[in-house]
Amino acid sequence: MFEEIKTTKAPQAIGPYSQAVKLGDFVYLSGQLPVDPVSGEIVAGNIMEQTYQVFANIEAVLEAMNLELRHILKMTVFMSDLSEFEEMNQIYATLMSDPYPARSTIQVARLPKDAKIEIECVVIDTLEYEKAMKEHHHHHDHDHEHHHHHDHDHECDCGHDHNCDCHDHEHPEQECEGNCCG
Repeated sequence: MFEEIKTTKAPQAIGPYSQAVKLGDFVYLSGQLPVDPVSGEIVAGNIMEQTYQVFANIEAVLEAMNLELRHILKMTVFMSDLSEFEEMNQIYATLMSDPYPARSTIQVARLPKDAKIEIECVVIDTLEYEKAMKEHHHHHDHDHEHHHHHDHDHECDCGHDHNCDCHDHEHPEQECEGNCCG
């Protein structure tokens, strides 16, 4: 079965639902409202302030799993007034980064507590994969350091001060014998 995710840093579930549930590597977040986790009330302010609070709540739920906004695959944005879309999008664009998750934005007649916005997310937990990839690259880099030879760093045995490039500069057709440049 799936695992319930709970944190006191985000608004508490006030009904028969979980803040988030995890099944395998996938996490499904319930819709987050612009609710202050301490007061339990909608934050005062316009759509930009409410959007910011929604993201703060999403981040708090993700943090409980050591995840970040970059782990979000899909977001669904519910707004009570799509005429405020541009203002919402300004905050969204400052908090999310490329590659952006897939997104749908929908106007609804009303949201709980008369909020202006609610956002739900589908997330993927790639922490184990990232850890494995990091260890693989570190191991590969370590091996690379030990097996890389700098053959071109040796000096000529013929008294030249510069490094030998295996051809005499005055007589390009004459090749070196051993390490000597002509």
